[in-house]
Amino acid sequence: MTENSKTPRIIVLNTRAANVHSVEKALRKVGANPLVTSDPAELATADAAVLPGVGASDAVMTALNTLGLSEPVKEFAASGKPLLCVCVGLQVLFDSSEEGELPGLGLVDGNVQLIPTGMKDNLGFNMKVPHMGWNQVEFTGEDSDRNPLFKGIPQSSNFYFVHSYRCVPDEQAEVAAIADYGVEVCAAVARGNVVGTQFHPEKSGDVGLKIYKNFLDLASATSN
Repeated sequence: MTENSKTPRIIVLNTRAANVHSVEKALRKVGANPLVTSDPAELATADAAVLPGVGASDAVMTALNTLGLSEPVKEFAASGKPLLCVCVGLQVLFDSSEEGELPGLGLVDGNVQLIPTGMKDNLGFNMKVPHMGWNQVEFTGEDSDRNPLFKGIPQSSNFYFVHSYRCVPDEQAEVAAIADYGVEVCAAVARGNVVGTQFHPEKSGDVGLKIYKNFLDLASATSN
């Protein structure tokens, strides 16, 4: 940020089904001053927003619907402002999920499917579901072609995952990163200003913080 640029107004949406404080802490570490809120009016005035999530997709969608946030999130996505969605926050961007009955936000075409059970790794050991722990991530395309949030991050960097379901976008071009867990896992999606990660950047050390720093820089650039 330049000396004359203002600090962007970043909202962390509190659906009461998310690790909002971990996300808030990560953003503060990279120099942001985020506001954690469930207020749709606050979202409307934001320069950028983060939609985190843990647990089940129906719980997050129920919270979004009950709090009156579903339509405001869609409107925010349509505004062109940066929107970062994490873990279940990514999954609810899709049309539907095998995990629950409620429709998702429908901001990314495709669905969310259970990771196959009964798979074995290269040593013959059972691969557990949920997929929990560190996994290498491969970004699609060269660094210069990536979404701004993923620039400057080395290929095969390790990120922390906790999930039982995987996103399957209709458009392969919207897959921004992949990981291997017996099957190909969509590790990140990018559709214009809307970006989602299946992994938790806030739990992924320096490379995760780099994503939040890139997010802050993007929010600063687009708010001035």
